[in-house]
Amino acid sequence: MSELTDQMIAKLQDRAIPEKAAFFPKFFKTGPGEYGEGDKFLGVMVPEQRKVAKMVAKEISFDEVDLLLKNPYHEVRLCALFTLVYKYQKLKSESDQKELVDFYLDHVDYINNWDLVDTTCHPILGHYFQNREKNLFYGFARSGNLWEQRIAMITSLYWIKRGEFDDALALAEILRNHPHDLMHKAVGWMLREIGKMDMEVEMEFLKKHYSEMPRTMLRYAIEKFPEDLRQGFLKGEI
Repeated sequence: MSELTDQMIAKLQDRAIPEKAAFFPKFFKTGPGEYGEGDKFLGVMVPEQRKVAKMVAKEISFDEVDLLLKNPYHEVRLCALFTLVYKYQKLKSESDQKELVDFYLDHVDYINNWDLVDTTCHPILGHYFQNREKNLFYGFARSGNLWEQRIAMITSLYWIKRGEFDDALALAEILRNHPHDLMHKAVGWMLREIGKMDMEVEMEFLKKHYSEMPRTMLRYAIEKFPEDLRQGFLKGEI
């Protein structure tokens, strides 16, 4: 470890809350056979992790981020990923952006819980690939790896917010029968975001698929609908 990484970990440890350290393993499903099996927690809240990341983002190197991403503590990995988000936001040249994106993609094995995915993939990958070929994400969607699949779906949030729905809908089509609850929530969330931008587009997708969608996915997708319309979908009357 370097002096900077040691300082960063020390700052996180100073912000640790013992009660949260006890609660987070249950919240992030770290038991045997669960999706976060074996993960460890310091008990640091996300706003505090962001503060620490901002302190070091400008000067931290990729080698140092690499070390932090291999740390057994969840908050250390998330804080390291936040430094990449803040670094990326300052980059102007495509070559610098590509270097950071390549580094991120080379370390997806360490982006191994839903919060690590959800807070970092769309501001980095979503921006970089907005006007580029998106085969990567279709490969992720079909990979059978839960976290790659969630990266594929949640990255589309960046495009959705800019009125570009085609890839999000295509990814939702691939993942709509996924067996895991975390993907039901991810797909439903992205469909809901599409509906915020264009209700007709979401409705068209739902009318085609809602009767076969997992219940959690449907509930997430229709959460913001008027109550009568929401009940119609839940009762299968649309």
